[in-house]
Amino acid sequence: MKAQINLITIWTDNIDRMKEFYNEVLGFKIINDLGNYVEFENVGVRFAICMRDVMYAYTKEYKQKTLGQAFEMAFPCESIEDVDTTYENLIKKGALPIYGPKNMPWNQRTALFADPDGNIHEIFVSL
Repeated sequence: MKAQINLITIWTDNIDRMKEFYNEVLGFKIINDLGNYVEFENVGVRFAICMRDVMYAYTKEYKQKTLGQAFEMAFPCESIEDVDTTYENLIKKGALPIYGPKNMPWNQRTALFADPDGNIHEIFVSL
């Protein structure tokens, strides 16, 4: 095995709501929609969402609900203004506000929002 990520899949119980969010709110283009599995166009690592019940045949562990934040994706912005504007636009389109844009001690302007399943993601720019 190579120590390299090829695909990131978000497991969900509501694929329609998640597909709409990642497509219409975040702007990911759908390249493969099988109904219970949706893959989006992305440079580098492949990105998909999938119904949790697809994996039930393999192990009962997928029936367990996750507790708390399991992962975060971070999306780069072009400028400080881009972070602020993007955050406002994401919230207007339906992203859940978590933490508004702030300059952080690690030299980034950062804001946090959540998808419909509660997964928290970040937008940022280096200062």
